[in-house]
Amino acid sequence: MPTDDTLTVAVRVKPGASRARVGGCFAGPHGPALVIAVTAPAVDGRATEAARRALAGALGVRPAVVALRAGAASRDKLFLVDRPAPGLTELLRRLRDGSVG
Repeated sequence: MPTDDTLTVAVRVKPGASRARVGGCFAGPHGPALVIAVTAPAVDGRATEAARRALAGALGVRPAVVALRAGAASRDKLFLVDRPAPGLTELLRRLRDGSVG
């Protein structure tokens, strides 16, 4: 359950990409979603795990604080970031806008 101590991040995963990349926006079912391309295939949760780690890396947090909330079998996912640092929401917005590179 989301609280003030968590940040919910809508993500659109593109599995099987030629290179991993975090950035861009997709109008998904959970609202504006951050696009995460991963090289891992969409098999046995490998793309989801790769996306979780890529999101943690892009936000500068430990992977342990990023958890899947919804969308295990979907390209559209919701992740929770536990105890987000100040400024994380702004960084997320810039990643979605493509102004971080």
